[in-house]
Amino acid sequence: MTRLSVVSALALAVAAATGAAANEIDGTWLRDDGNARVRIAPCGDKICATNLWIGDTSKGEAPGDRLVMTLEKQPDGSFSGTAYDPKRERSYAMTITAKPGALVTRGCILGRLICRDVNWTAAQ
Repeated sequence: MTRLSVVSALALAVAAATGAAANEIDGTWLRDDGNARVRIAPCGDKICATNLWIGDTSKGEAPGDRLVMTLEKQPDGSFSGTAYDPKRERSYAMTITAKPGALVTRGCILGRLICRDVNWTAAQ
């Protein structure tokens, strides 16, 4: 019975952390290049970034594409974890830094050797 209580408490803590992350970064965001409008919101026990609109689809991005993230809040206020792109079957190390009305996302591959930062502003 004690083992079950510990497992339940851990599950609740993970759910609470995921919910807290979503509350601070959820919303609709515009990518700084003007080519994407994305909605970040909880999806089950994860956080999803879903393309609502894509201006230039030549790079394979399309409305409805989704990035599924598992993030934890860090002591510095950022969110860090992993992101999975089911369309491309790729996983990334992900960090999101939130400021009022803005986000910076950093996605990395190959053990964080290759990274890309993207700036986002809150959609009006």
